[in-house]
Amino acid sequence: MDLFRKKQISDLLAQQSPLKRTLHTWDLTFLGIGDIIGTGIFVLTGKGALTTGPSLALSFLIAAICCGFAGLCYAEFASMAPVAGSAYTYSYISFGEIVAFIIGWDLLLEYALGASTVAAGWSGYFNNFIANFGIHIPKILTAAPGTTPGVTTVFNLPAFCIIILITTIVSMGINQTKRINDTMVIIKLGVIVLFLACTVWYVKVGNWRPFTPYGIYSFHKGVASGVIPAASICFFSFIGFDSVSSSAEETVNPSKTLPRGIMLSLSIATVLYIAMSLTMTGVVKYPIFAKYIDAPILAVLAKTGQGWLSMIVSLGAILGMTTVILVQIYGQSRITYSMSRDGLFPKFFGAVSPRHQTPLKGTWFFGIITSIAAGFINLNILAELVNIGTLTAFILVSAGIIWMRKTHPEIKRDFKAPGVPFTPLISIIFCLTLVAGLNWETWLRFIIWFAIGMCVYFGYARKHSVMNKQNK
Repeated sequence: MDLFRKKQISDLLAQQSPLKRTLHTWDLTFLGIGDIIGTGIFVLTGKGALTTGPSLALSFLIAAICCGFAGLCYAEFASMAPVAGSAYTYSYISFGEIVAFIIGWDLLLEYALGASTVAAGWSGYFNNFIANFGIHIPKILTAAPGTTPGVTTVFNLPAFCIIILITTIVSMGINQTKRINDTMVIIKLGVIVLFLACTVWYVKVGNWRPFTPYGIYSFHKGVASGVIPAASICFFSFIGFDSVSSSAEETVNPSKTLPRGIMLSLSIATVLYIAMSLTMTGVVKYPIFAKYIDAPILAVLAKTGQGWLSMIVSLGAILGMTTVILVQIYGQSRITYSMSRDGLFPKFFGAVSPRHQTPLKGTWFFGIITSIAAGFINLNILAELVNIGTLTAFILVSAGIIWMRKTHPEIKRDFKAPGVPFTPLISIIFCLTLVAGLNWETWLRFIIWFAIGMCVYFGYARKHSVMNKQNK
């Protein structure tokens, strides 16, 4: 059936890319860190500590290992097919066009909602930060309508502005994007290291006892608690690494560089998450984080009497979220570029600017849509759609490795995921477990988005597909 027509890797490698190859291993590593380390380290550590106690470090390790299985699968695909498109392209190779379109359609939602949601959180940190200098944005312009109960708001101006600014940077070219991302990531890592260096001396081993107050899995006050439920929370702190693979056509020697960037970003993020969780739960007894759920790091600073660090940490949080937005918008523009080049989206989205060597029109189109969503829509009710889209991508990429090993063992792979088929199977099982735990409202919204996508595919993409024209 032509619905499942597949792209050949040889054809993909023969394509001449108009994008500029300039990214090296550390650029990719910083791209991954830019997306992974954001709200997870500055916000989710508090929620995770309340869920499992001092064993949060163990939960981060388990989540990293499970996410690492998916990362290994991405790395192998990146070495086989070093072209833009990430999970969309990998699905096209493995399972065919309609599956690729579905996952590409899901990734659009993931990146757009991810960037918009983080921008809304960024807005809160930014407003608090500038308030220290006596600058106040009118309340009515600090959030989308209905976001804050009892407060009248009509538009989130800071969230809108940061997305427009980041879209401008991404559209200017990959060199500008990587320089700004690298700079912000270095500052962000510096803030984290400074925080650890200043607070580790206040760690009391007694605060780590009992290390697992809720065991591996239990219910505390009617809520799932323990190491495994906390690992599910921590899992979503790591999912940004998939954006690294979308940069394949702007990477030097991508078949070797991409796997290194993916695994290095995961490894560095894991070390920092574990160090932060051990330090925070060692300085503060974990129940105290209930009073600082939105900014758990402040609990540590209050305990150690280091209020002077709060401004620096706030700056680190702002930069951390900024890099997440940047990488999300960058990844989205490269997914739509790939889909447009394949004929599944109009040519408008894949038009590359000769001057900037970026898909300029598509970048701005989705940048404007994303900024409007961040400004006007209460994204709290939609945030879990990011999770289901990402998990679906992980499942398909992991299954694709099993299929490609079986059907195309002759294809050159500069990197091979160890332990196949067990590595991808573990990734699939873990992702399916997390998908099953999502609420029915998320499933309903996902089905609606899927239905819209099928209308786009059968109404436009299938007929305009480059492969459809080649087969005639």
